[in-house]
Amino acid sequence: MCGIVGYVGRTMDGTALEVVMEGLARLEYRGYDSAGVALVTDDGVATEKRAGKLENLRSALEAHPLAASRTGIGHTRWATHGGPTDGNAHPHRGGEGDRLALIHNGIIENFHALKKELLAEGVEFRSETDTEVAAKLVGREYDRLGDLTEAMRAVVGRLEGAFTLLAVHADSPGVVVGARRNSPLVVGLGEGENFLGSDVAAFIGYTRQALELGQDQIVTITPDGYQVIGFDGSPAEGKAYEVTWDAAAAEKGGYATFMEKEIHEQPHAVADTLLGRTDDAGRLVLDEVRIPEERLRQVERITIVACGTAAYAGMVAKYAIEHWTRIPVEVALAHEFRYCDPIVDENTLVVSISQSGETMDTLMAVKHAAELGAMTLSICNTHGSTIPRESDAVLYTHAGPEIAVASTKAFLAQITACYVLGLYLAQLRGETYADDARAVMAELHEMPAKIEDLLGRMGRVQEMAEFMSDSRAVLFLGRHVGYPVALEGALKLKELAYIHAEGFAAGELKHGPIALIEPGQPVFVVVPSPETPHELHKKVVSNIQEIRARGARTLVIAHDGDEDVEPFASEVIRIPHCSPMLAPLLAVVPLQVFALHLASAKGLDVDQPRNLAKSVTVE
Repeated sequence: MCGIVGYVGRTMDGTALEVVMEGLARLEYRGYDSAGVALVTDDGVATEKRAGKLENLRSALEAHPLAASRTGIGHTRWATHGGPTDGNAHPHRGGEGDRLALIHNGIIENFHALKKELLAEGVEFRSETDTEVAAKLVGREYDRLGDLTEAMRAVVGRLEGAFTLLAVHADSPGVVVGARRNSPLVVGLGEGENFLGSDVAAFIGYTRQALELGQDQIVTITPDGYQVIGFDGSPAEGKAYEVTWDAAAAEKGGYATFMEKEIHEQPHAVADTLLGRTDDAGRLVLDEVRIPEERLRQVERITIVACGTAAYAGMVAKYAIEHWTRIPVEVALAHEFRYCDPIVDENTLVVSISQSGETMDTLMAVKHAAELGAMTLSICNTHGSTIPRESDAVLYTHAGPEIAVASTKAFLAQITACYVLGLYLAQLRGETYADDARAVMAELHEMPAKIEDLLGRMGRVQEMAEFMSDSRAVLFLGRHVGYPVALEGALKLKELAYIHAEGFAAGELKHGPIALIEPGQPVFVVVPSPETPHELHKKVVSNIQEIRARGARTLVIAHDGDEDVEPFASEVIRIPHCSPMLAPLLAVVPLQVFALHLASAKGLDVDQPRNLAKSVTVE
């Protein structure tokens, strides 16, 4: 949620505004409902802000151009305190003569008490936001101290909650100060210019050199350098790294939407997540996993914490890891984990899954697990983000930037990383477990080509989506690893098309959901491979017969060569043959394509669905 950009350069021209606006455009995927900028000019601090999309801000800037500047900050807001109005949009002003401007991501939990204090001093407020309280406090401290960094340090210790703050002041041209606690902020390092952003997408068009900031740190950037200190004033060091993708990766590349592009990038996302994970002998080598092998051999229990799509990746992982290692696995929604008195100890491995690495619920779950003594490992797509830094170990996916709010390629990369983790644990257990791990890894390396093949078959799925665009409800059924695929298919349709969609375990059908079946009801059925143990394939074919007999329109996802489904399917969507445990990497793709094209047929914005944000950085 919320996009934040900061820039400072040497030249007093239009560069600052250009960089800030381009950065905000690249951060639109985070979800927002208003936008604004502040520039330090020769005449003071100039601001412009508007509710609605970034285009509204652009129009206002064209109508009322701001003076040239070399220092600027910009913000896209996702409303928490106060509605999405021009007045509540950031930046907010503070200090004598309103010479300070400040933007903020997160929630300041004690803002009511702080606002009461300021009101008692006669301070006037123009918005309903918690952010304006921070702006007034930092402005007051600047008037007292005359130094923007020290003013920020004097305030952040009083704030409770999660926040990233950026501030500029008319009396400190060429300076932007940022601070972070439990909320993302990264530094971009240029030549004669430096940048701040919620993530590297904010400045990737200008530099790929970046700096991680730690928890409770303040950074001051000028054209010629930067300084990092802790909230206590002690000197600190950020961790420099190079971003491995360029600006083109954050553009549509000829596709109509980012989501469509990202669906077609899935073969590369899976391949890149597997790249470099094995040695010449075929053994898994996970250099990022800093937990000693002896400790991992002592793991007696695994708990996976995640939210939304990432939680469904965790559900797939449960089936796979238990099968390959015989270690019991629990999947917990991250926002419930702290409140259910979880049973974890030093022999528990808590695995968090988050595309952004900033999901607040997941971050808090990781911290709670660490407090209870558990080992913590993060599966994440974003280098330098908070959750990997708070974890004992990390397994990075390499899906590249995912801009569309509804996750696609990150989901497949997360499942792949979970497979890799499970196979690594199996390898550590030795004997037949290790033999199984080598065989599965060999097949995993074949999956990108199979996904590519599948993407070439999606013409009929697109047609189905377009003629079903008036559907009021769609149901999804699956068993075993097909169950989380059904849940993910339903979530994608809810996110994008705003229609009722539910995923069910197919075995639950006769325990209630079959009452929903009426003539014409569309039902997707994810059919397991005929090779799946326990005759699950036959059981799911029986489910198809049951709902077809009641008039359902059965949309069946089945492996190549599975002829048993033909007599009972209204439509058969074929996926390439693979072993049962790896099928989610294929079976979910038609459901992604279906949701994309049904929403597009309804004229909806598939990249930025209403009320949703890419990175949920507040609880």
